[in-house]
Amino acid sequence: MRITKVYTRTGDKGQTRLVGGQVVSKDHVRIEAYGTVDELNAVLGLARTFNASTQASPEAVAKIESLLRHIQNDLFNVGSDLATRAEDRWPGMFRVGDADVERLEHWIDELNASLPPLEEFILPGGGVVGAFLHQARTVCRRAERRVLTLMECDTEDDVGDGCMRYLNRLSDALFVLGRWAARELGEPEYQWEKPAR
Repeated sequence: MRITKVYTRTGDKGQTRLVGGQVVSKDHVRIEAYGTVDELNAVLGLARTFNASTQASPEAVAKIESLLRHIQNDLFNVGSDLATRAEDRWPGMFRVGDADVERLEHWIDELNASLPPLEEFILPGGGVVGAFLHQARTVCRRAERRVLTLMECDTEDDVGDGCMRYLNRLSDALFVLGRWAARELGEPEYQWEKPAR
């Protein structure tokens, strides 16, 4: 893909184009869905940037970098899928599916195996990388809600469940990665303090 012109002026009146060329409002449910995925990707970019500047072990930094870079690429695939109506898809178009979800599950199991069991809810924060990963988790949950709205919209075509399943598993992966990163990078992890009864 080569982009030679950044502005099109289509958005000056609150409209944009989908992959197939259809013009829709910028607040269309489909735009809300893939726009939120784009926001999630940007938050992960912040996590990667701060991860690269930590003084933690090179192995931990490299593992976080590798996972986040892979996830960011996946999210471009999710966004592309969401930006394309069923009638505009082409033969062989890549769509996120079972293999991508299973990869996330493998990462979750691998990272979680080295963590102490949860005794209480985790408060987002503690360190920069962990905080951005927890923020990414909440944006991911919002992306799930936007995709669900798109899937349930009477006027929309078959979105399929690949994107929804991927985002659902990704939010779990980001939670576990946030905990794992906090431990590996030497960032504190704060637990919710239940009020005394």
